[in-house]
Amino acid sequence: MTYDEIRRDIKAQKYKPIYFLCGEEPFFIDSLTRLLEDNILPEEEKAFNQTVLYGNDITMGTVTDTARRFPMMAERQVVIVREAQNIRDFDNLTPYIDHFQPATVLVLAYKNKKPDQRKSVFKKLKSSSNCVYFESAKLYDNKIPEWITGYCKEQGYRITAKAAGILADSLGTDLSRIANEIDKLALHLAKGGEINEALVEEHTGISKDFNSFELRSAIIRKDYVKANLIVNYFESNPKNNPLVLIIGTLFSYFLNLLTYHYEKRKVTNQQEIAKILGINPYFLKEYTEGGKAYNAMKCAKIISLLREYDMMSKGVGNAGTAEGELLKELVFKIMH
Repeated sequence: MTYDEIRRDIKAQKYKPIYFLCGEEPFFIDSLTRLLEDNILPEEEKAFNQTVLYGNDITMGTVTDTARRFPMMAERQVVIVREAQNIRDFDNLTPYIDHFQPATVLVLAYKNKKPDQRKSVFKKLKSSSNCVYFESAKLYDNKIPEWITGYCKEQGYRITAKAAGILADSLGTDLSRIANEIDKLALHLAKGGEINEALVEEHTGISKDFNSFELRSAIIRKDYVKANLIVNYFESNPKNNPLVLIIGTLFSYFLNLLTYHYEKRKVTNQQEIAKILGINPYFLKEYTEGGKAYNAMKCAKIISLLREYDMMSKGVGNAGTAEGELLKELVFKIMH
């Protein structure tokens, strides 16, 4: 089941006996766990019928013994196991999957790793009609602005495409961090209000004029003056503008631009091209403009260059050159 399908069922009070929430992106696991924790039982029943366990402190026997108990003066009980990936004898869950307690909702939050699909317990969890099996995958960089827009809409706010792009380029792919920043921004808005670039700058410290998003735009336009101004700003504020994050932003763009060059020969519909690239159609103009400045061969060379400087930013083949100097070299080589 997808994240949205599971959320929809929970809100409709359609519960399964077992929820196995696993994967490398903790945000979706935490969100679903919180939704189950908040919605299944009314507040007055939680004291006696909602149990939270932690994988570091327990065996699977503790989990299944707790799950097999009957609820106290209630229709059901909820057992939530956080950090379930740390339970060493996880295989001992197998008998419970076949002989579960119908009055229990068991939630297993198996975070930051993929389960070993060769093990029978995970095969059984995945195939059982009594289990919701959800694998939370990391989002690619180019999917983050779209996710930000969706998250804002879900919270009852709007966000401009540019503000979403700035947040995505400046905060990376840590969804929990991004959601936290959006939640703080929302405190300054009335319900239904709009998050724009000015609000982002005022309350996050991310400049609306000097950020990775604007550097990318300057490189696309071959605006040497603006690009150098931004690079100098980054050099004077290195903690807020780590080189590895800037390189990641540029790598994602030029990889997509290379795809754009090949796809535009076959696909003429702009909406379809945006879909193939996995971007909001609003940002397609960056690719039509960038495509004129950087042909496919140049894109391939830039991608190779970005890989080289990514390694140098991590100390490989770098005899101590500062990040600011590396960025100056990199931007110069890209634009020339």
